[in-house]
Amino acid sequence: MNRRTFTTLLGSGTIGAVLAGTPIAGSQAAEPQTEPQSRRPHPPATRFGPLKRIRAGELDTGYVELGPAAGQPVVLMHGFPYDIHSYAEVAPLLAAAGFRVIVPYFRGYGTTRFRSPKTPRSAQQTAFALDILALMDALSIKRAVLAGYDWGSRTGNIIAALWPHRVRALVSVTGYLITNLQANRTPLPPRAEWAWWYQYYFATERGRQGLADPTYRMDLARLVWTFNSPGWAYDEGTLATTARAFDNPDFVDIVIFNYRWRLSLVGSDPRYATIESRLQAAPNIAVPTITVDGAEDPFTPADDGAGYRSHFTGPYDHRTFAVGHNVPQEDPVAFARAVEDSLRL
Repeated sequence: MNRRTFTTLLGSGTIGAVLAGTPIAGSQAAEPQTEPQSRRPHPPATRFGPLKRIRAGELDTGYVELGPAAGQPVVLMHGFPYDIHSYAEVAPLLAAAGFRVIVPYFRGYGTTRFRSPKTPRSAQQTAFALDILALMDALSIKRAVLAGYDWGSRTGNIIAALWPHRVRALVSVTGYLITNLQANRTPLPPRAEWAWWYQYYFATERGRQGLADPTYRMDLARLVWTFNSPGWAYDEGTLATTARAFDNPDFVDIVIFNYRWRLSLVGSDPRYATIESRLQAAPNIAVPTITVDGAEDPFTPADDGAGYRSHFTGPYDHRTFAVGHNVPQEDPVAFARAVEDSLRL
């Protein structure tokens, strides 16, 4: 669906019908179609508005809200080095279909700020899950559909595993991503390690300085985007729109902590010890779940879901889309369809 079609559907109020009944390219029923000889064109990211802020736990969380207040809540969560604009087209689609759509900036991104300068800038996986639960509480949301990729998938996995009563359904790109620190100490094959080069870069002071430099930070994001999604022909305006979210004063601390923690190079925050011990046991997820893999994603463990299927014990479906790592921005229609279909499992 191109930009003109999207705008026409939005104006005519027929997006709900599109999601409900029209075959969507990239859904499970379609064979993935890649274009290895040329990168698929993509329109510039739209701008969200207006941005909101709300006190939620230890944060003033920046977020966008679309759709009817009485609609089924869905929380859409981004990754690194991305931001809420990964959902610039998904969110209006879901809002038109009747969902109450919440798209928050994670700690360290965009307009989200810590309420106190004394709060530790912890960034292990538990912190993000508690942030989203606090946001749901602040917005009086008891249960929501959680959907995400990258850091967002991991956060959704954690909440679905440990607080299933807060999750109506889950859409998780790359399946099961709860970090196991012990497993992360085991080397991967060299080619797989090479794909994670920036994690090792961030383990050094040189990497921290590089991330703190605005020019290098933009170059790094461009390099990661291109490697992660070889078929996605984003433009510089789209990248620049997202990169503004990296100007947050806590961005560098949060990113560095997160990746160093995964490699056991920094200790866990003792406040999260009990929760983290439960996560290290790799808890299963029983809520209705659709997992998604990008056929061109270099980090996809198995394009049929076999690499993580055993962790999902409830109603389940798996889909593969002909895109890379940033699934919602590369194929917003198919991703929105997965969110809606998760309620039918």
